[in-house]
Amino acid sequence: MKTLYTAVALASGEGRDGNARSQDGKLNVTLASPVELGGTGEGTNPEQLFAAGYAACFHSALRLVGRKERADLTDSAVAAKIHFGALADGAGYGLAAELEVALPGMAREAAEALVAKAHQICPYSNATRGNMSVDISILEVAA
Repeated sequence: MKTLYTAVALASGEGRDGNARSQDGKLNVTLASPVELGGTGEGTNPEQLFAAGYAACFHSALRLVGRKERADLTDSAVAAKIHFGALADGAGYGLAAELEVALPGMAREAAEALVAKAHQICPYSNATRGNMSVDISILEVAA
């Protein structure tokens, strides 16, 4: 891989209950375990940060391939859900993702083709492929 950019962040404190900040200071967040995992929920958590990053990255990939194909990307959006849970074999914890893609200006077949192409070039998709379950659905399409 030819590196084009490197992001640097530091997590401190108690891991899920502490602080995370980027080297340039543009990101500086309080971390707190969610209530569902026994925490206070009074901060963000790694899964929310991953969801935001994956949604933004996938949407960017979608818009890139869409522009190349002159697709109607009006009101396009991507929501990411990151699931945290215990692995079936009891050997730790894992993640799974759901991406919900809105392409209201496109017919279903064209939207599906565009989403498939975006999934091939998105860095998050490439990093997770074969490592965790990623389900993608298209929620809003033209009839």
